[in-house]
Amino acid sequence: MRAVDPLQVRLGFTEFPPRYTCDGGNVSPEIRTGDLHPGAESIAVITVNPFETGCSFCPWVIWDLPPSQVIPPGFPRDPVTVVPARSVQGINDYGETGYHGPCPPPGATHRYLFRVYVLDTRPDLAPGSDKHALIAAMRGHVLQYGDTVAMYYRP
Repeated sequence: MRAVDPLQVRLGFTEFPPRYTCDGGNVSPEIRTGDLHPGAESIAVITVNPFETGCSFCPWVIWDLPPSQVIPPGFPRDPVTVVPARSVQGINDYGETGYHGPCPPPGATHRYLFRVYVLDTRPDLAPGSDKHALIAAMRGHVLQYGDTVAMYYRP
């Protein structure tokens, strides 16, 4: 088993602007990373909301992103995308394809944890696969891992 190197991951905010939430456009945010491993073939992102239905509610699963230090914002909800970047998206825990921004009940705060994996392969998974299938496909292929978190309070 190989060691997984750390990856710096950051968003441009710590508190979600409405644009990236159910109160705005439900737009996937830009994610930036530090330097990528030279063997990187692709990137995968699994987003987790631990405040909703236990500790592993997944509002976004995306993989086969090109190895780049910038994951652009605004992925459509299509299972396969070429704009804003090549990707394959899975079914989130809302039963939808693509990103679903935070949507806590009024007066509550939700936290989204963006987990970013740098892989030495391009996972051969069907579009619409779930987080469990992606995790299984990534085993033994993760070169780097990092995460970042942001909060959203809904008045």
